[in-house]
Amino acid sequence: MSGSGDLTDIADRVVGWAQDGEAVEAVVGRSRHTEVRAYDRDVESLSSAESMGVGIRVVLGDRQGFAYAATFDDDVLAETLTEARDNAIFASPDPHVGLAEPDGVDVPELDLYRPSLLEVPTERKVALALELEAAVRDADPRISGVESAEFVDAMGESCVASTTGIRSESASTACYVAVSCLAEADGLTQTGFGFSVGRELSDIVLADAADDAVVRATRLLGATKPASTRATIVLDPYVTAQVIGIIGSTLSGEAVLKGRSPFAERLGDEVGSPLLTLVDDATNPLAYTASATDGEGLASRRNALITDGVLSQFVHNAYTGRWAGTASTGNAVRGGFKSTPGVGCRALALAPGELDQPALLRQVGDGLLISSVIGMHSGVNPISGDFSTGAEGLRITDGELGAPLREFTIASTLQRMLRDIEAVGSDIDWLPMSAAGVSLVIRDVTISGT
Repeated sequence: MSGSGDLTDIADRVVGWAQDGEAVEAVVGRSRHTEVRAYDRDVESLSSAESMGVGIRVVLGDRQGFAYAATFDDDVLAETLTEARDNAIFASPDPHVGLAEPDGVDVPELDLYRPSLLEVPTERKVALALELEAAVRDADPRISGVESAEFVDAMGESCVASTTGIRSESASTACYVAVSCLAEADGLTQTGFGFSVGRELSDIVLADAADDAVVRATRLLGATKPASTRATIVLDPYVTAQVIGIIGSTLSGEAVLKGRSPFAERLGDEVGSPLLTLVDDATNPLAYTASATDGEGLASRRNALITDGVLSQFVHNAYTGRWAGTASTGNAVRGGFKSTPGVGCRALALAPGELDQPALLRQVGDGLLISSVIGMHSGVNPISGDFSTGAEGLRITDGELGAPLREFTIASTLQRMLRDIEAVGSDIDWLPMSAAGVSLVIRDVTISGT
């Protein structure tokens, strides 16, 4: 943990200014962020930003007010508290508003903070982005350009305290490199991308990111449009991460309570294959978005959302938990001190199976590997579950990867895709997002091509 005691002192001070009859929450945060982007063997952009401030919520009966200040100055914070009180007075009444209360779950001790990352000089970060671009350019003569090569790092620390007894701290560091490139042959181009993720610089492996990008781009050269059919597909880990991210959004308390989820009335039902176990676990230190506490200061915990195909849980913050007549699951999410808490999944992953991707391909025999999708969020309706998105990938023939394919659509529904899961890979991949990837086999999916 970093030296965040000063943040706790500030939070305690603000909460100590609470008046009789009101509940007060203070969220104190401080962060640093650097992004370096290389292009055409030079630095295209370099940005570094620091942020600090306090967000204050005041609950007066069934009304809530919020205000924030980007400073730790006591006089300004006192004015911000007054503003939050005024906002509460004029807010619309809501019987479910209220602050989180301690629930007896201990805050886990997670090793997420690496002070060494803060000591890396800017010159080294620039060099990494340039090295990554050069590694991709020089890897294969068919690489015609690098669209972007970037190094990103972030440090965040926060404290949440309230009159209801919440008092918790969290801190973390994270960094990654990412690259996107173009491959060209016979006048046709294809794109590829790669990542490497960690909590400190020594975790980053440039060669992994470069190799992934080059392979993804070059193996699709010469791609053609397949004939329309129904087929078994294997989702690449990055595609799976996007799919389960959408599924996770349908399992939030807010979506369910507002009737915006295809699973709203299905708690306890069998909604997927027995091979399917979907977990949201921000206590997993391997997750890029791991954190000891949620956005309201409650302890992070492991929530099994779907267990052996059975829908076992929705995720809640204090507000939706109260509305649903249950409790928070430690899933309050917020964009820092400047916002009030929402609700959502924080670190999703499928329980892995026993086979890696090559073994899964051999098991499938004939089908399609989906290496990337286009327009996922516009092509998937999280309310009805309808799923239709553009895709590209490779044909699977006799258990081996074959001809590259592009300009086709895969279509089904989220509900049917969960039921039609035939295998989950062992190749879990932690990505710079709130969901981990893994190879996923789904049978009987509509392929629309020629």
